[in-house]
Amino acid sequence: MGTKIVNRIMLIAGLISLLHSAFSAAHHRTYLRLTEQDWTRLPVDIVVQIVVSLLVVVYNLIQVVGNFKEIRATVDMQEKSWDTLGNLPSFYTFNHRGMALYQNYEPEESSSAGGSKSSLDVDY
Repeated sequence: MGTKIVNRIMLIAGLISLLHSAFSAAHHRTYLRLTEQDWTRLPVDIVVQIVVSLLVVVYNLIQVVGNFKEIRATVDMQEKSWDTLGNLPSFYTFNHRGMALYQNYEPEESSSAGGSKSSLDVDY
């Protein structure tokens, strides 16, 4: 639990450092325009800050997000049995046309009611 907090703090620090390096690059560009100098490349310290910040952000973002799932679907399917592969609960239908056949159907209240009428018998 403690390493997740450290990773989040490092992620936030990396993002702040990346924003700072972007601001420094924009500030350097503005300075060159004001002094009418040619812009050739960024100073080395800004480039190093960009690269280090980017690496810190990518590493800590991967650590904070957690475990990745395998891209191949066969890995997930290997753990399932043949009985559960065809099980699709989203296709279950309980309100279907069979209900129209038994409009007056009333389920038995309890098994100790003592009635001789089965649940399939219907009064018309």
